[in-house]
Amino acid sequence: MDKVGIYEFMAEPFHCDFSQRLFMGHLGNHMLNAADFHSTDRGFGMRYLMTINRSWVLSRLAIEMEEMPKMYTKFSVETWVESAMRYFTSRNFRVVGQDSKVYGYGRSIWAMIDTESRQPTDIFSIDNGAINNWIVKDKDCPIDKGGRVKMDDSAEFVRTIDTYYNDVDINGHINSVKYIEHVLDLWDQQWYSAHQIKRFEIAYVAEAHAGDKLSFYRCLTGDHEYHVRIVKHDTATGEEIEACRSRVVFSV
Repeated sequence: MDKVGIYEFMAEPFHCDFSQRLFMGHLGNHMLNAADFHSTDRGFGMRYLMTINRSWVLSRLAIEMEEMPKMYTKFSVETWVESAMRYFTSRNFRVVGQDSKVYGYGRSIWAMIDTESRQPTDIFSIDNGAINNWIVKDKDCPIDKGGRVKMDDSAEFVRTIDTYYNDVDINGHINSVKYIEHVLDLWDQQWYSAHQIKRFEIAYVAEAHAGDKLSFYRCLTGDHEYHVRIVKHDTATGEEIEACRSRVVFSV
């Protein structure tokens, strides 16, 4: 079995926006599915982990695209493990068309948690560190790893939303892709008529759950670049607790 996994998808029409190109959220979902297929085939995926009260959780994701696949276009998501440490592993992605056209790349950081304590657990404890057998060090992923998303007092409050059943994933917390969709909804359709998403980054800080209210703060940090902070509200104290931060770079 190759160290790099290659999985085929299609830009299905109801997964595309008004420009007939794949939604960023659905692309993110395809990447996460590819990650699961790859890890499951190699013995350290969710199917096995959930039998021993373990699970992968996404810590960071960065996607940088030259172009989004158009409706009905078939494409592949390639994925491979770049490195592994005790509590975190980095996994990369490449999105490529049937004609070898490269649409873009992704970088991600994952943690393994104990599903009962919700605390990070040793990745190398799984099958005597078998993940090390699948590390690829010589495959290029030519996009920036990204850094800390900085926010200051200039950030404006945009909106607060409620969360429901459809926001929750198999780990019992708000789905990683739902955050992507909620962030990108901060701009309206008219904005997207004139702008394309060049790069999207998100870093997850704390879990949120169904019923939590999420508030969004946004600030302009560069030419067509925005930083977004998402907080949840403690129902007992009313305190705002940071759930994640995001960076979105548009092109015209």
